[in-house]
Amino acid sequence: MNKNYRWIYAISGVIILVFAGLIYAWSVLSGPIAADYPEWSKGSLSLTFTLAMSFFCLGGLAAGLLSKKFNERYILTASALLLFSGFEIVSYMHSLGMLYLGFGVCAGLGAGLSYNTVMSSVTKWFPDRKGLISGILLMGFGIGAFIIGKIYAFMLAMYSWRAEYKVLGIIVFAVIFIGAFIVRKPYEDETKKLPGSEPKVIAKKAESISSGQANGAAAGSAEHGTPVAHRGDNDDFTTQEMIKTPSFWLFFFYAVFLSAAALALIAQAGGIVIEIAPSLGAGSIATIVGLISVFNGIGRVVFGGLYDRIGQKKTMSLNCALYLISILINIFAINMGNLMLVVAGFVFFGLAYGGVTPTNSAFIMDFYGVEHYPVNFSMINLNLLVASFGGTLAGTLYDVQGTYLSIFMIMMAAVAMAAVCTLLIRRPVKGLMYERKDAVFQG
Repeated sequence: MNKNYRWIYAISGVIILVFAGLIYAWSVLSGPIAADYPEWSKGSLSLTFTLAMSFFCLGGLAAGLLSKKFNERYILTASALLLFSGFEIVSYMHSLGMLYLGFGVCAGLGAGLSYNTVMSSVTKWFPDRKGLISGILLMGFGIGAFIIGKIYAFMLAMYSWRAEYKVLGIIVFAVIFIGAFIVRKPYEDETKKLPGSEPKVIAKKAESISSGQANGAAAGSAEHGTPVAHRGDNDDFTTQEMIKTPSFWLFFFYAVFLSAAALALIAQAGGIVIEIAPSLGAGSIATIVGLISVFNGIGRVVFGGLYDRIGQKKTMSLNCALYLISILINIFAINMGNLMLVVAGFVFFGLAYGGVTPTNSAFIMDFYGVEHYPVNFSMINLNLLVASFGGTLAGTLYDVQGTYLSIFMIMMAAVAMAAVCTLLIRRPVKGLMYERKDAVFQG
């Protein structure tokens, strides 16, 4: 088969995720609502996004479970209907409860269904570039919020926010519904013809064997790296098997620490810019803060490609290093009151945060296989339920300390913990209750 044909599915997946990523534009979408309902506190409105992220994770888990019984078309159609319903409910709402139901529950669930379904199906077309394709897909999910958020803000001058929610609901439904008839995972015969679909080989050093000449010979052969097992479908990890491996939990907390650090900065980014340049206009502030989203999207492609080229350990280590650099730049920016350093810090930070999500996808497929990937992938994404408290912690620290520097100190500690997790991760070998330091995949 023509391997370039698979890019049709990739492009379709990116377009779907651009519109599913609208939930991340909440800071822009919520502005007119806050103006119409000044009696609603910031905390009450912020809970909408917290609910959306929670149901986004649950939607991803539901998509993984549903994929065992239903194909992509049905799940994506359900996603389109939920997102449409969510935006329609918000366009008519006059209470916080309806806002929570529309945007928090319906839109969050719908986005989670699309996210997991697209990631799970499209990545299977690229066994040779699992990191790169994850990054490209996730770039659409990240940058979509920035682009459509800007369009939404521009159109507010001509239309009411309620009318815009109606229009957005219709557009999102149309795009995802059409995409539901395009996006699919490869059939078994197609999978065998894809580049990089050859079974991977496990090479491991044998433990010392003291009994029998034959066993000794076998051990000697294995010591020289002779392949002793091929990885096929039977070697893929079920979700139950995956969560019993130390590598899963080490990576889970790696993702928690880095995502929490990211959400801590994102929650306070606007305040940092205002503190450094109080005379700056609202549009300029939004643009500077938006750099995090733009470079987050770029970072997803960069780190996705790096995972394919340099592997898991080096990619994760580099990601931690980039986080540290961005934190140090921001600390210097605050101490010196230098806006250009803030811009540089946000650019580096966006790139660093962009490295987390494609690594999630590539790591799960790389370590645990493709057979149970939809559910396994949804499990690692649950890290956001824990990491979402990063923004709340950052706000509390600022209220208590009155400075953003304390937030960056906590972020630095989180990155250090993520680096420790990176060093401790070992590739699991199915059938063993422990993970071998010398177990490696070749191919």
